[in-house]
Amino acid sequence: MGLEDDLPPGEQLVACFRPFLEHLAASAKSKKTIQEHVDNMWALGGEFISELNYDPTLRNQPIDRLLLRLIRHGGPPLRHADEDQQASFDSTCRRFRQFLRESAR
Repeated sequence: MGLEDDLPPGEQLVACFRPFLEHLAASAKSKKTIQEHVDNMWALGGEFISELNYDPTLRNQPIDRLLLRLIRHGGPPLRHADEDQQASFDSTCRRFRQFLRESAR
């Protein structure tokens, strides 16, 4: 568990992530692939909350705008990942960004 201040943005992130995860669950992708995306989304949430803790001024900005900025070119660099993990994470973040764009139409 993080800080008490992390709960509201964390809940907003879950609300942003849920439609994407439901879309994946309804897809024809394998359970292993879906689980990999779920794990990557969990990592994205952790990185997002870490960013808020490194720069508390970000807490005053809309969560959706910050999230889009964070995944602008794939995902943010993971702190403890090898190249393959980072590539998988970036792929999930690009898919998520594309999903958000298509959902906004």
